Amino acid sequence: MRRIGRILVICTGNVCRSPYIERRLRQLLDGADVQVESAGTGALVGSAIEPGSVDALGAVGADATGFASRQLTPALLDSADLVIAATQRHRADAVALHPRALRRTFTLGELADLVHGADLVEAAAETDTAPDAPWAAVVADIARGRRGLHPARPADESDIPDPYRQGAEAYAAMSTAIEAEIHTVATALTPPAS
Repeated sequence: MRRIGRILVICTGNVCRSPYIERRLRQLLDGADVQVESAGTGALVGSAIEPGSVDALGAVGADATGFASRQLTPALLDSADLVIAATQRHRADAVALHPRALRRTFTLGELADLVHGADLVEAAAETDTAPDAPWAAVVADIARGRRGLHPARPADESDIPDPYRQGAEAYAAMSTAIEAEIHTVATALTPPAS
């Protein structure tokens, strides 16, 4: 199976939303040649995943152990084949930090919209991506090429709500928003059989 490559997920503190998405993608892409990491634009460096996100991950059977928050850097963005942001603001912050990341940085909702219903195998043949490129880079190119063909969601529908230091309802809203998109994205990131 073709390698997926490196996926970077970003949010603010790197303790709630991005670790949840990171660990869910790891779970859904288990067995694939993929590296999923996360970072924060204002990370609480060294912190563990917040208990509310740990509970939400546990509810879907995902592993929350062995995590430490880290700060987003240009090097992390440069090495990623695909960057998934929790909000449009995080996407903008990533691009401001490393402008070359623009072509491969999407919010989770935007990415799900752009790959939904796409014939990825056919679309891959039409991209400029090298034949041996990681599949995540191919998916990023396909999604970028479909921008403008699909109306963008308003921010209030695209952004994943921040549950930090809020109650269980806020974490439930976060996980519900992520779960509504994560399967579409994970399916798109699963390389076609060769």
